[in-house]
Formats: sequence, C-alpha cells, structure tokens
Amino acid sequence: MPSLIARSAGFQTLIHAVFPPECLSCRARVASDDGLCGPCWRDTAFISGAVCDACGVPLRGDVQSGDRCDECLRVARPWSQGRSALLYKDRARALVLGLKHGDRHDIVRPVARWMARASQDILRENMVIAPVPLHWSRMIQRRYNQSGLIAQAMARELNISYCADLLLRTRSTASLDGKSRDERFREVSDAISPNPKRKQRIEGRSVLLVDDVMTSGATLAACTEACINAQASEVCVVTLARVAKDD
Repeated sequence: MPSLIARSAGFQTLIHAVFPPECLSCRARVASDDGLCGPCWRDTAFISGAVCDACGVPLRGDVQSGDRCDECLRVARPWSQGRSALLYKDRARALVLGLKHGDRHDIVRPVARWMARASQDILRENMVIAPVPLHWSRMIQRRYNQSGLIAQAMARELNISYCADLLLRTRSTASLDGKSRDERFREVSDAISPNPKRKQRIEGRSVLLVDDVMTSGATLAACTEACINAQASEVCVVTLARVAKDD
C-alpha cells in the first residue's frame, strides 16, 4: 500500500498537471510553486550583504557589525534591531501592493520565507511574533491584515510563538502616503496600545514585529513603544520591503 508521503507527492503531481506553477509576479510558468521566473527574480530587489542593523537597508563601504544607515542615525529607533527582505521598488513594489490591495494571498507563504531568512540573526529565545495592527474600521474595508497573514506564516516557518492581537490600534489613522516624516510620527502617536488581554504574552519576552513596508518607521516605533510600555524585554522588527531614498 502506498505510503502517505507517496500519495501526497502523487496528488501534488496531479495538481501541477492541471494547474502548472506560475511566477508570483508575471504568471509565467515556473518549475515549482511559490517561485519567480528568471527575469522577475532579477527585477526583484532582494537585500543581501551588509545591512543597517536597525532597518535592514543595504550598506556600502567599510561596514562593521551593528552599523546603521544615515537615516537610522538621525532618527531614534526604539527597537533593538531590524531587517527587511526587499527594497521597495520594481517587482518588489508590485508584490507588496498586490498583497496589500489586490487580495494576493498566494504571495504570503513565499514572502514569509524570504522574511524568515532575513531575520535569522535577530531571533531571540522565547520570542513572540506579532503583526502591526489595523484599526477595526480598516479591517472591515480590507477584510484582512496583510501583516497578520505574513506574521502567522513566518511563525510557522520559524516555529516560534505567534499572537495576532498582541497590539491594538485604538484609533483610526489617516493614510501615511504622501506625508512627511514628522507628519507620519504625529499621525500614529498614541494610536497603538498593548492588548490588555495579552499582557502575559508580552511581559518579560522579546517581540518580533512584522509589517509589510517600512518608510519612516513611525508605525513600527509606535508599536515598539507599546510593547516596551507593556514590559517587553526587547523588540526587533522585520518588514517585507524597505523604502530607501538612495538605492
């Protein structure tokens, strides 16, 4: 009698015969699920090499461990370390927007793997992973929190604890698109709080915050401060993409 693994492999082969794997970006046929074709891979700005220890943007020149980019030297970051998988441009930007506004849930699993790899060196023992929260009114409009989907998939990939509602967005905030750095920080000030029902999940533990894009870092800073106020021992952050002024 065929083993369960063999039956599963056979079923997967049948699925691929009916629905061949497609590139996540252009929909061209590829060899395996959750992949990018060669041209789209080349046009997707994966981050590698030396990076800013606070936001994950690539660094150039003679870099030491723990170095930060110019922006993270100018702007205080309340979290300990941060990483990002992609630069927010070209195919990467299209993937982010597809996930955020286009119901592209098929993107979740592969980008979670990319982010899990990017965050390997900032993981801590007994860490809990949590998404940047949406306000309930925004959740009704969008129907899902893309950061929550990614965080949950990352937790499975990394085999660490996940809490969907560790933080709450206590008031609705305007879109941050087009706002200056100072305007972004003012907009999210006091808008995020620790969930009183999840206090025991934060106190004394390291928290890994997950978001789709980091621009100014205002939202991640507000989330970090909420965790610190709830007695988190440390906070790190990871985003799918980082907006960089100078690529």
